[in-house]
Amino acid sequence: MKIAIVDYGMGNIHSVAKAIQVCGAQAVITNNKDQISKADKIILPGVGAFDDAMGELESLNLISLIHEQVNAKKPFLGICLGMQLLLDSSQEAKDHQGLGIIAGQVVKFSSASGLKVPHMGWNDCKVIAQDSPLLRGLSNSQVYFCHSYYPQPSDKTVVAATCDYGVGFACVLARGNVYGVQFHPEKSQNAGLKIISNFVNLC
Repeated sequence: MKIAIVDYGMGNIHSVAKAIQVCGAQAVITNNKDQISKADKIILPGVGAFDDAMGELESLNLISLIHEQVNAKKPFLGICLGMQLLLDSSQEAKDHQGLGIIAGQVVKFSSASGLKVPHMGWNDCKVIAQDSPLLRGLSNSQVYFCHSYYPQPSDKTVVAATCDYGVGFACVLARGNVYGVQFHPEKSQNAGLKIISNFVNLC
């Protein structure tokens, strides 16, 4: 099993790669289109700004390749910013649209509630899609977050798990072969490793 971790200069890629290896798969950190195409599964990590991320994917000519791989039904996982990029647009972005793989917008937390932004640290991941293969064996688990924006998908049926931080928000999305997690599974200890293991073992 070979999993391509898309390297576009904006991800916590080495921690993700180690987690994949712990779960019994081979991780390939790459932005080479041929290597990505030949991988069994793809992970799009991400830390930083939406515009910068989409700009990097565009400059590496990876946007059309990502769409091709998703349309070919290859299992695909976006992590943190990588999850947000799956949507149509973000309130953070001025120059770029998202990948448009999952309909919706990325919005910013309001500081009006008195909560600190960014949302950083451990919080509950509440599973609502009990049949989701990505979340198999999990119910409510503590996972690690670090973000100021969160996804608002247009179709609520793609929401597989939620979290509360002043407002309830989707922290896991699932649509067909495409998954996204707003938290960092590679930093979320046993629950995070279970999610990565589930992704590794997807058929």
